[in-house]
Order: sequence, then structure tokens, then C-alpha cells
Amino acid sequence: MDAKKLTSDRALRARVKRLGNILGEVLREQAGERVFSAVEQLRQGYIRLHRREDAKLRQRLARFIDALPQDDLVLVIRAFNTYFSLVNIAEEEFQHVQRRRLLQRGSGLWVGSFEDTFRRLQEAGINAGQLQFLLGQLRYLPVFTAHPTESKRRTVLHALRRIFLTSKALDDPTLTEEEEGDVLRQLQAQIQILWETEEVRTNQPQVQDEVENGLFYFRDSLFQAVPMTYHAARRAARRVYGDRQVDIPAFIRFGSWIGGDRDGNPNVTAAITGWTLRTQSIEVLREYQRRLSELYPLLGHSARFCSISPILLASLEKDADDFPELAEWVNQRFPSEPYRRKLRYMMTRLDLRLHQLENGQSGSGFAADTPAYISDQDFLADLILVRDSLRGHGDEYIANHTVQDLVWLVETFGFHLASLDIRQESTVHTRTLTELFAGIAEFQGYAEMEEEQKLAVLSDALRKPGRLVEGMPEQLSPLAMETCAMFKCIGQLRREVGERAFGNYVVSMTHEASNILEVLVLAKEFGLAGWSRQGLYSEIAVTPLFETIHDLERMETVMGRLLDNPEYAEILRSQENVQEVMLGYSDSCKDGGILSSSWSLYQAQLELSALADRRRIHIRVFHGRGGSVGRGGGPTHEAILAQPANTVRGQIKITEQGEVLSFKYANLETAVYELTVGVTGLMRASFGLIQAVPTDDPSFLKVMDELTKTGEAVYRELIQQTPGFMDYFYEATPLNEIAHMNIGSRPSHRQRGDRSMNSIRAIPWVFAWAQSRHVLPAWFGLGSAIRSWRGEDPERLELLRKMYQRWPFFYSLLGNITMAMAKADMTLAAEYATLPRDQKCAQQIFAKIHAEFMVSMQETLLIQEKQELLEENPVLAFSLQRRNVYMEPLNHIQLALLRRYRNEDTPPEFRETWLDPLLRSINAIAAGQRNTG
Repeated sequence: MDAKKLTSDRALRARVKRLGNILGEVLREQAGERVFSAVEQLRQGYIRLHRREDAKLRQRLARFIDALPQDDLVLVIRAFNTYFSLVNIAEEEFQHVQRRRLLQRGSGLWVGSFEDTFRRLQEAGINAGQLQFLLGQLRYLPVFTAHPTESKRRTVLHALRRIFLTSKALDDPTLTEEEEGDVLRQLQAQIQILWETEEVRTNQPQVQDEVENGLFYFRDSLFQAVPMTYHAARRAARRVYGDRQVDIPAFIRFGSWIGGDRDGNPNVTAAITGWTLRTQSIEVLREYQRRLSELYPLLGHSARFCSISPILLASLEKDADDFPELAEWVNQRFPSEPYRRKLRYMMTRLDLRLHQLENGQSGSGFAADTPAYISDQDFLADLILVRDSLRGHGDEYIANHTVQDLVWLVETFGFHLASLDIRQESTVHTRTLTELFAGIAEFQGYAEMEEEQKLAVLSDALRKPGRLVEGMPEQLSPLAMETCAMFKCIGQLRREVGERAFGNYVVSMTHEASNILEVLVLAKEFGLAGWSRQGLYSEIAVTPLFETIHDLERMETVMGRLLDNPEYAEILRSQENVQEVMLGYSDSCKDGGILSSSWSLYQAQLELSALADRRRIHIRVFHGRGGSVGRGGGPTHEAILAQPANTVRGQIKITEQGEVLSFKYANLETAVYELTVGVTGLMRASFGLIQAVPTDDPSFLKVMDELTKTGEAVYRELIQQTPGFMDYFYEATPLNEIAHMNIGSRPSHRQRGDRSMNSIRAIPWVFAWAQSRHVLPAWFGLGSAIRSWRGEDPERLELLRKMYQRWPFFYSLLGNITMAMAKADMTLAAEYATLPRDQKCAQQIFAKIHAEFMVSMQETLLIQEKQELLEENPVLAFSLQRRNVYMEPLNHIQLALLRRYRNEDTPPEFRETWLDPLLRSINAIAAGQRNTG
């Protein structure tokens, strides 16, 4: 490693050490010398063990853990958890500083920066006009979800943000010694506050809490990060393509599932969805008010000294007609200041809209004659009037920054903040239709019909004008009533908040084309679809979600049948021929393993792209990724580039789940970076829109197909055919204890008490394996697949190496699996394997897991031509190494607590005393790994 690298590593190590020392001081002062000594004994003991194995020392540490009283255990766990939070801050802040230094030097920009991307495009022969066209096609759509993998409370997130900002102040080279001392005292005070803050939720969060958590990221970060991202793009475009040649449109939109994801969560009701959208709208309107208030003192321009746009002056006459009393006041107060008069009218229109929302007075929508803003487009039009007028008399800086920031915000967030997707499982619609139309002859026995018959019945229902039933049947089940209430809510909130309030209606477990038409028939029944002069239309767009390996394999058939349906084809035309299809990473990985999941998803995108070309429609793929590798996680930029060539065509929609939200968006500086690398990844992946791109090497595809078959067979043999495997999973991991954590409003099992693969959800499946350091879903089957395929043939090994070097998909796949294996620890996993009651069976299962891990690691390193995992990424390797030293004592503490809590010979009331520290250990290990589910 070069000297520069050592220097930068030393800076990070020094910051981690400084924060650790401050934590030690806080710990000694707040928890006492006994707890501080216990933490130090464990910390130093396991550091020694990492340097050199010592059986006697290991036994002493185990006895020490067993002897710790419950109160001390809680504090020791909290100390390690807090340390991980500080390490995360140090690393995040360090990475931000490194990027700032690259910007200051003006060269060597990181891969994924706007300037690096624009230069790559320019070198490929892309001129400014082609770039402008590409930018106009972009839609980067991160979708926030409340999947229960975020273990941090909102209070803790605020505390961590304060520590980040205070730590960042230490990087100021102009600080005097006295000022630096003051910053360090502030830092110690903030770390002490974090220590004194409860990190574990005492109650299970409600959906409303999850909504508030989601709003935190907009309020504290994204309202600033979004315009900063656009400005960064504009500056980079001017540096590369010259001044004023490229205009930057608003290419980011946000979506959300929080308050709309009904699948498996009975707590998400129509009433909650309505509250969610109103709350979101109020949040963004308040931000606009704040921005107008800041703009107001800047625009004291007198009409005597500058030439105001005639269009803006004409708009003031309309404003005066709408607000005669206000007009009298503003004309007296600002007779020669037209911008201030305009802003007063704009603020008043926003106030009226906000007042109606806050007081529930907009239930039937905003009347056309109200002086409040009817839509975000009206507000946007006024902002553009102000901006263009300022440009017209030379005030370009304020026009292109302060006003343009607000223009970009409105284009991005509208009056809704984030478009709320509704998600529901397919059988719910079948049951609702069956009940709702029980009195209609054509629907008799609907649930038992064959697919072709269902399609005929549903198509006929769509063709008929008007509703099929008048009024609601009296005997509807609660499920059917709530489903109907949801469709009513969609209609009402579209009028109240706006047409962009809702995104798509996602149908999980889509098995047939009829699953999509069922939603449209229900939509028609509640006035959301029907006939217009242009033909059949629907106000909601329906997204099929293909989740399992079997459904992904049938996807082309199902989509073909859907698009062949004349009624659906007509509805799609009314929606500009844009069909969204969601691909589920989590369930497909749980179902068939990492190789089968990754390859099935890759092939699905190829099929969708070919389908779009044949049908002359646009298909936007919605990627249901999680935070961990076992759920499709990994670096966003690389993940987008790893999609099949020429299948990403300007638009991509990606879920941002659980702890990913806090890692990406809790801090403004990181949020700008994450938005940037996502957008630039989309730009590079959409290169085919402006130039021909080479297709994938057929030999690579053939190899991957063969690898997948073996990998899936090995994975299924373990989880489906190995006797006692599910018992091993439940007993060798803290799965049942995870269910006690108050980290989400959504249940961890589909059916309580059912120990089957079908019942366990994908998130706790991944979460539990990560806690026990198996990390099994992210790598199992890879080694056997590669070793079986290549044998001893050196040409096959060379082909695999070529795939790794030249094929972004295979490079990304192996890179993510390598990261996951680096987080695994088979020595610790072996300790968890001692927990199951049937030890003979457990040891046989662990032997299989361990053998596959060793083969997977050896084969991966052979292809990468490396000696150690993550050798090509020393920064990440160092980060994991630093964390592993501190996670090992936590895992041993957790093992001890699991034995105590599960000891059935102990009275229940005594066992329950160990649950609190056990849950804290789960929280702390998740913080150390930087991912849960």
C-alpha cells in the first residue's frame, strides 16, 4: 500500500481511537469503574485472541461473561453498541472528507461522481445534445419502506446526527487549540447524551411511528440533499461540456410503502393510509413555506430599478382579484416591490391549502374557485415566473440557486412528498371480488374457475359501463370491507392531495394475469377506472410482483397473457404504455439460493426487455432489494450497472429498506453521495438510449445457467431435504427472540407457530443467519456450483476469470458474496451450532454448512486471483476487521444469554430477566454488521 493510503488509513484510525477514548471516559463516569473494567477486559482479551489463539484465555473470558450480573451485562452490551455507532460515524465522515479532497484537487474523481460519468460519456463520443436527451429520460425512484430491519429509534438517529456534525468540525484546519478543545468537549457531551438515550424501543412501533421515521430523512436531509445533487450535476456538466450547454432537469422522484404496504400487515388500514398522505403533504407544504420565507427578504427589488417581467406583473392582477383585502395591504406596503407582493400571494395560497389539510376540510378535494393552490403545477408556474423574471434583468445567481432550488424541490416532491404505493397480496382481491359480486351470475364460483374463464369474466366486467353492484352487500367479511375501503381512500386522496399522491398498486404473489385484472375491476367499481371519450382507462397503474423462483420462471407467460388482453392493452395505452413490473429479491433468494435468485432476476429482465420491444411499450423494472446481500443488497451504483445490457432504459425504481435508510440518508453529506451514485449508475446503464451497446457474451450466459442449476440443487438439498434443518435454523439462531424486538409493525411470520419455509418471512430469515454469523443465504451453493463446473479444467477456470473481469453482473455477484463471506465467522457459527437440542443432527448440518463455506471461499479467491477475502477492497476489509474484534465478545455474550433464556429448567420469571440484555445484544450485533435483514 502506498504512503498516501497509509496516511489516510492513519487518519481514520486516529478518529476511531479518539471517539473510542471519549466513549471510555463517558463509560467510566456514567457506568462506573466496574463496568468500564469489564468492557476493557473483554475488549483487550478478544483483541489478543484475534492476534493469537489461546485456549486458556478463551475459557477465562467465557467464565467472565457467565459471571457478569444482568445489570452489568446490559451496560457492557450498550458500550459495544455505542462504539459501533461511533465507528460508523467515523467511517462515514472520513469517506465524505476524502470525496471533498478529491473535489478540491479537481482531478481523480471517484467512480460514480457526476464529473467522472460525464467524462466517460464525452470520451464515448456523446455530445451535449445527446446528454441533454439522456437526462430528459431519467427517472431515479428510490422507494422508502418500513420493512422491520431498522433497529435504531428516531431519537438515536438525531443523537448520531449531532455527533456526526460535531466530529466533522474537527476537520476544520483553521481551528485554534482552544476552539478544538471546545469541539472535543461538545463531542463528549453529545456522546454522553447518546449513552444516556435508550436505544431499544419499549413498545412495538405503530404504523404512524414508521411514517414519522420516514419523514425524518426528508426533513433532516433530503430537502437539502436533492437540490445539492442537481447543482453538483450542473457544475459537472459545465466543467465537461462547457458553460450553459446542458440544462439539468429534476430526474429524482421518491416513493414510499410506509402506510401503504398492506401485505401481511393488518395494521395498515385505509384510515392509516389517508392519515399518511395528509401528513406527508403537510410536511412538504411546510418546507415550501419555510423556503418562501427565506426568499422573501432577498427579493426587495424595486420596479424603478429593474425591468420586471410583464407576465409576472399580469399575474399580480389575477392575485389581487383572488385576494382583494390582501391586495390592498400589499399594494400599500410594497408599492414598488412586485416580487414581495407576489411572494405574499404565494404564501397565502399555500397557507390556505395547508389549513384545509390540517383541519380536514379538503375531504372532497380543493374546489376550482378556491384561491388556494389547486395543484403543485400552479405553485410551480408561479415560481418559474419569478425565476425567469429575475433572469431577465440579470439577477441570475439568485434565480439559478435560491429560486431554482425551490423549483427543483416542487418538481421532485410536488404537494405529496413521496408517491405512496399500495401493496396487497393477490388472494385478497380474489376473495373480495367473490364476496362483493356474490349476487352476480357471472361471478358464481369465480375462485374455482380456470384462468381463461377468469380472464373472460373480468374482461366482460371491465367492458360494462358503470358499477356492477349498487351499494355494498351487507355480509362482507372484515377483509373485504377493508379492501373496499382502500379503493375509496385512493379516490378521495387523489382529489385531496393530488394525482401524484399514489404511485402504483403492487400485487404481491402474482401468479396469473387475472391477479392484475381483479384489481382493475375493483378500481372500476369504486370510480377509479372506466370509460372516457378516449376509451377504457384506469387512474391507478397496477404492478405485478414476481417473487418466487417459480413465479419468475413463469413471468414471461403471465405478462404475455396480460398484455394480450384487449381491455388491459387499452388501459395501458391510457397510461402512456408504461408497464411497471416488480422483481422480488428476498423471497427468490430464500426460495432458491443466491445463485438461482440472482440469475432468475437477470433472465427476467432480459425477458421483460424483449417483451417491451415486441409490444412497443416501456417496461420499468421495480427492484425489491433489501440491505443485505441475501436480499439483493450491495452498492447501488454497481448493482445498477450489473443489470443486463440495454435493459435499463432511463427509469429504475428501487426499494430502500430498513437500516439502508439511515445509512444512506440520515446525514446530508452521505445522502448527496448516495443520490449521485444512484443517478449516475442509471445514466451509464441507460447508455443504450443514445448509442448502440454490446450484448452479453453468450458463453458467459451458458456458464451462468449451468452454475445456477447446481447451486440451486445444493441449496435446496440443504434446506428442503436435510432432516432437522428447520429445527436447526430455529434453535441455532436467535430467530424466535428477534420476534420480540420492537423494530416494526409487521409480524415476522405469516402464520404464528408454523416452523416452515413458507411461513418464515425473508427478512427474519436473513436477519437470524446474520446474527449467528452463518450469513448462509448470501453465499451457500456458490462453491459447489463452481467446483463442480470447472473440475480440474484450466480453460474453464480461465473462462470464469474472464467472466469476473469483463462481465459487470458476475463481478458484482462475486463482490457481494465476498463481502457477505467476510462478515461470516464459522468459528462463532460453530458455537451457535451447539445450541440445538438434537446435537447429533445439528453437528451434521453444521458440517455441511462449514464444508460449503470453505469451498465457496476457496473457489471465489481462485477466480478473483486473491489470497484473502476483500483483498481488492482494503478499506472495507479494515472496517470489517475492526468490527469483528468487537463483535466476537457480543456474540459470546449472546450465546450465554440464549442458553439462559432457553433453559426450561429455570423458572419462567427468572428466564425473562435475560430477555432484555438478549434483545440488546441483537441490536448491538446488527449495528456492528451495519445490516440486519
